[in-house]
Amino acid sequence: MRSVRRTAALAVAGGIAAAATVLPAVPALAHGAPTSPISRTAACAAGGERTGTAACKAALAANGRPFGSFDNLRVPNVAGKDRQFIPDGNLCSGDLPEFQGLDLARTDWPSTKVTAGSTLDVTYAGTIPHEGSFRLYLTRQGYDPAKPLSWGDLGSPLAEIKDPPLRGGSYRMSVKLPKDRSGRHVLYTVWQTSSTPDTYYSCSDLVVKAVAAAAAPTKKPTPKTSRSAEPGAVAVPLDAQSPAVAAAPKAEHESWLSPAAAQADDRVELGHQIVIAALIVITGVTAGAGFMRLRAARAQVHRFGPPHR
Repeated sequence: MRSVRRTAALAVAGGIAAAATVLPAVPALAHGAPTSPISRTAACAAGGERTGTAACKAALAANGRPFGSFDNLRVPNVAGKDRQFIPDGNLCSGDLPEFQGLDLARTDWPSTKVTAGSTLDVTYAGTIPHEGSFRLYLTRQGYDPAKPLSWGDLGSPLAEIKDPPLRGGSYRMSVKLPKDRSGRHVLYTVWQTSSTPDTYYSCSDLVVKAVAAAAAPTKKPTPKTSRSAEPGAVAVPLDAQSPAVAAAPKAEHESWLSPAAAQADDRVELGHQIVIAALIVITGVTAGAGFMRLRAARAQVHRFGPPHR
């Protein structure tokens, strides 16, 4: 197991003196740093887990001196006045010379992959336990990792957690990530102890996967309904009518006629039918009489011959 995790476990189980004996390169007077998501101190500083990465090598070169211990990035007597003590561009180092290489603006720092809107579990190694509160910030959407981190890149804390439980040599806590983040971001953790005058600072680099946008529900069209001539009749969707009914032509007289108008229209129609019938009868009678006269004339000619002129 790497020295960061061994230091935290040994400090709790066997005491700080035992930890110093087993790991003399790590000073006994050390206190804590985030190991998950991994912080720049836990990755690159003395006793770090990723010191061989390109970012850690560049940070060490920029530091101009050996790094301090990964769990000893602390500033005394801040008392909550973080912005007055820690200037923009120096947030990851806490403005301490032995950690200044951690402020490099790079896009390849050792990072942790997370998903926007998810719950992030935080493990903070506590090599010397203290009482106090943790404030966790996340950079705003649009943060540019190619520029030094400033207070303007941080909004209000995502969470403020007082005296979280210490288990297995680490403080355990969790925080809900916003849904509107994507790309590279920094989780900035401030541990303000109440049992000492010290405040600890750390930067944990995240690669945030955006939440997939939900597909907009399709609106089902409302079926058209046929008109009903009777009050209270149930409207029937046109699509549900039989082909014969749907294909039938409209009646000559629409159902919008009033009852009185409909009766008058029926009387007119009946009168038309009576007149037509009378004409047919008269025509038939007239034609029949003419036919009888013609038959009588033909019979006379046949009997007596044609008339003399």
